[in-house]
Amino acid sequence: QVQLVESGGGAVQAGGSLRLSCATSGRAFSIYVMGWFRSAPGKEREFVAGISRSGGSTAYADSVKGRFTISRDNAKNTVFVQMNSLKPEDTAVYYCAARFRVGIDTIMTSWDVWGQGTQVTVSS
Repeated sequence: QVQLVESGGGAVQAGGSLRLSCATSGRAFSIYVMGWFRSAPGKEREFVAGISRSGGSTAYADSVKGRFTISRDNAKNTVFVQMNSLKPEDTAVYYCAARFRVGIDTIMTSWDVWGQGTQVTVSS
């Protein structure tokens, strides 16, 4: 079973940047589609970004498109999300997720393994 550990969260002012990392252990990393979701207070967990097994295909939520970039390093078993031009509404706990099946799915229940989450706080 793969295990996911997020890092890189923190507090930043609006307009700033953060880079989240998700290190994996266990089964071969490259067989998983990887993604990021987030949960804001009082809101359901929502899809942020996803990346295919090879890294050749990505998908983003409309709210982060053009500001966030997801990438992966299969040699280092790590997936990243670079977050630029952060807004207060980006404040949330960010979760890394892994999916065994092919394809990037925005539905939370279709993902198989989750990390513990890392807090991102953006102040105005």
